[in-house]
Amino acid sequence: MSFEFYLGSDAHWLGVKSVPLFVSHRRLRTRKKFRPALAPWCLDSGAFTELSTLGEWRTTPTEYLAAIERYENEVGLLEWAAPQDWMCEPWITKKTGRSVAEHQQKTVTNFLTLRESTTTVIPALQGWTVDDYLRCWEMYDKAGVDLEAENVVGLGSVCRRQSTFQAEHIVQRLQPLRLHGFGMKRQAIQRFGALLKSSDSMAWKMAGRWRTEPWCTKKDCSNCWHYAEKWRTETLSGPKTLFGA
Repeated sequence: MSFEFYLGSDAHWLGVKSVPLFVSHRRLRTRKKFRPALAPWCLDSGAFTELSTLGEWRTTPTEYLAAIERYENEVGLLEWAAPQDWMCEPWITKKTGRSVAEHQQKTVTNFLTLRESTTTVIPALQGWTVDDYLRCWEMYDKAGVDLEAENVVGLGSVCRRQSTFQAEHIVQRLQPLRLHGFGMKRQAIQRFGALLKSSDSMAWKMAGRWRTEPWCTKKDCSNCWHYAEKWRTETLSGPKTLFGA
C-alpha cells in the first residue's frame, strides 16, 4: 500500500501550490472566491476546533454538505472530506460531558447522515483505547457499513497522544483497513507510515515558530511556504521502503 501525505495548509495555498494539501472547512467557509486547485486535496471538517471550543457541533450536517458541494464545484480536485466526527481524547469528552461510547455513536450517525447525500465523505474511527476503536469498527458493521470495502477510513484521536508507540499499536490492530491518520506527528509518519494509506500534518507551523530560515525576513516561519515545503521534504525523506516508493 503506497503512502500519501497531505500537508496541512492555509486556504490561500489552494490554487497556488501543486502538492497534496489538507485544508480545514473553518479556514475555507468564509472565503467568497476560490482559485481552482492545482493538486488533489482533502477537507478537514474542523472537528477539533468546534468541539474543543464549543463542546458540541454548531455546524449542521446540511451546512457542511452545502460547503462540500461548493468546494467540489469551485475548487475541484477534492479527493474526500472528513465527517463531523467526535474526538475521544479525555479532555474533549470532559468538555462535552459525554462518554467515549456516545462520541463514537454520534460519529457513526453523522457519517450515515452525510453519506445519504454524498460519497465524498469518508467514515472515521474514534476511540481512546484499542478496544474503543475495535468497538467503533463494530458499530459501523452493525450499521451496515463495511469499513474494509472503503477506500479510506479516517483514524481520529491519535495526533495529540504523547506516545507514538500507542498510536502504532492502534494502527496495527486496525489492519487491514486503509487508514488515514489525522494529524500524525513526523515521528509517527516515519515509524509506521507503511501501515497507513495516508496522513496529514500541520506540525510544521509549530516548528516554524522556532526554526526561522536565516535568510527569511519574518520573525518566524510558521506561515511560510518555503518552510512548509522543507518540513514536508524532511518528513518524507526516510527509507524509501517505508512509504512503498
